[in-house]
Amino acid sequence: MKIGILGGGLCGLVAAHTLAEEHEVVLFEKMPFLGGCLSSYHIDDYWIERYYHHCFSGDRQLFSLIRKLGLWDRLEWHAGSTGYFSRDTLYPLTTPSQILRWPELSLTDKAKLAWLTLKAKKTDLLSLDDIPAETYILEHLGPRIYSSFFEPLLKSKFGKNRSKVSAAWLISRIAIRSDRGISGEHLGYLNGGFHQIIDGLEKSILSKGGKINLQTPVTSLSRKDGCWEINGESVDTVMSTLPPQELGNITGLMMPEIPYQGAACMTLGMERDVSEGIYWINMKDEGPYGAVVAHTNFIPRERYGEHIAYLASYFSGTVPARLDQKMREDFCTRFGLEEREIHWSRMAVDPWAGPVYTTGYRSLIPAYEKHGIYIAGMFSEENYPERSMEGSIRAGYRIATCIQKKEH
Repeated sequence: MKIGILGGGLCGLVAAHTLAEEHEVVLFEKMPFLGGCLSSYHIDDYWIERYYHHCFSGDRQLFSLIRKLGLWDRLEWHAGSTGYFSRDTLYPLTTPSQILRWPELSLTDKAKLAWLTLKAKKTDLLSLDDIPAETYILEHLGPRIYSSFFEPLLKSKFGKNRSKVSAAWLISRIAIRSDRGISGEHLGYLNGGFHQIIDGLEKSILSKGGKINLQTPVTSLSRKDGCWEINGESVDTVMSTLPPQELGNITGLMMPEIPYQGAACMTLGMERDVSEGIYWINMKDEGPYGAVVAHTNFIPRERYGEHIAYLASYFSGTVPARLDQKMREDFCTRFGLEEREIHWSRMAVDPWAGPVYTTGYRSLIPAYEKHGIYIAGMFSEENYPERSMEGSIRAGYRIATCIQKKEH
């Protein structure tokens, strides 16, 4: 059977890698590189992800794939420190003593936050699907904690959609980040970069006779004489990782409408660290980015020969004008960095970076087959209620199994 796969992100590559064992696979990717949100830049003699990445201790399918690709000895664990930038002041919030000294909340408020963190892993997320995150926090923790801590985070990530986001997403987010020790979160990374997973999957697909078409956006997909035609090429079966509404625009078929948002992420190579050794900084103050992720406060600077940081922003619709310039200027001003201290910067923009997990999102999750086309990706059940590398890998395996079962 000849299978056409639309999209060369992690989900599509895992599906192609699996299906190529027994079938003829041809993959279509609109970008000149593979990996989607897990793609990387090649800077001088090292690789760095376009969008910041790390993994968690419960990512079982990711670990299984890493083993299969012969990369297990490169998986390492580091502590991820956190901070909060408020009123032009950077507050470290990693150790218990730092949290206790934080002036934004009272001791009672901090105790409530600790209670929520402990409770998160045991919470039934399905029961929270229809409850707005805003409502949940106000009812369980009160208005002060919401306005001082959660509202700025929700605003920076979801903007005007923040009041629509479900408590299922928020509590899932807290639960997955609750693997903490005295020195911070317990987070994983591949020594050398996650591009090694993408490269390993690509080599696997090609070694099994699969075909990968880069810089080949799918402009037409139609049914003809019992087969499908993708850009005029005939295949027996189609699997798509595109947002369902985008697939609908290409085919003219009615597809589910999934709420999505875009991401704009600037990566900077710098002379020095300006984030006081902190890995992840949430920005409470208004600005063109909602978080600063200092990669080399997580992974040793010596591997790169310079400091690397990400400025993360999300948007709905089109990316704001001159966002890259505004990000860079704001970062220099706010963190006391001279322009001459920046070695390089790159801006990655993806208008379909991921779903917005609004209330009732679970009812929007589409079936794995629609109009005879198999669909899976960030919008799938495996990525609910928070997208991740783990979820995309599981979705890729799941859709491959669906196709194989249908064939047999």
